[in-house]
Amino acid sequence: MYSGLVHAHSGLRWVALILLLVAVITAIGKWQGRSGYTDGNRKLYLFTLISVHTQLLLGLVLLFISPKVNFSMMSEKLYRFYSVEHTTGMLIAIILITIGYSRSKRASDAPTKQRLVGIFYGLGLLLILASIPWPFRIVGASWF
Repeated sequence: MYSGLVHAHSGLRWVALILLLVAVITAIGKWQGRSGYTDGNRKLYLFTLISVHTQLLLGLVLLFISPKVNFSMMSEKLYRFYSVEHTTGMLIAIILITIGYSRSKRASDAPTKQRLVGIFYGLGLLLILASIPWPFRIVGASWF
């Protein structure tokens, strides 16, 4: 079960990253172009939000069953990364993405909606990229 969850969490990160990247590029393009907030945009932003929340749920399950999470061994880099740095960075990123989606729904005009999504999703994307255990950063991490 653990191995399947790890593979699902690692594989679905690419879906979340691609959706986030497309959402940020779309929002910034629409914001700068002053074009409207269409249903397609709303659905893209919603699917992006759903994908990062799915990753959150998988990550929370892994937080409690993973042997890589050990709060008593904070002096070792691998345990500290998975126990604190990865978890905290991802939670903050998902909170930013959720705030961006919620605030954009309540905004009155289309450019403001796009600006809010572009800024909050963009900040979330940067935090996620910084918090992912890339193979060149963490020993034993893989691309999938």
